[in-house]
Amino acid sequence: MLKLKRAYEPAAKADGTRILVERLWPRGLSKTKVHVDAWLKEVAPSTDLRKWFGHDPEKWPQFRQRYFRELDARPEAWQPIVSKARRGLVTLIYSSHDTLHNNAVALQEYLQAKARRSTTSSRPPSAARTRRATR
Repeated sequence: MLKLKRAYEPAAKADGTRILVERLWPRGLSKTKVHVDAWLKEVAPSTDLRKWFGHDPEKWPQFRQRYFRELDARPEAWQPIVSKARRGLVTLIYSSHDTLHNNAVALQEYLQAKARRSTTSSRPPSAARTRRATR
C-alpha cells in the first residue's frame, strides 16, 4: 500500500516505510527531523522536467505524461518502492506545498497502475476467460 505525506508533517509509526521521492532535500529540514528510511533521488523527475513544470497546475497533464515516460525508462528507480509496498505500507515523502499537483502524487498513480498490471498479468487465466478465448 502507498500513501503520501509532506516532509513538513511529523513522522508517525503508522507511516510504515518512509521514502523521500524528491531530487532536492526539503528546505529548512534536517535529516533527523524528516525521518526517512530511504531517499530515492533517482525516482524524482529530472531537473529539466521539474524546472519546466514549476508546480503550474495548468501543466499537470503534460507533466504527468513526461514524468511517466521518464519512469518507464528507469524501472530500477521505482521497483524497490513497489517491492516494499507489496510487503507493507510505504509512505512517499514530498516537499511541495501543492498537495494535488506534485511528483509524489504522479508517482503514486504510476506505481499503483504498475502494481495492478503486474497483479493481473501474473494471475492464471480464469476458466471463463479461457473458454472465451477458445471460441
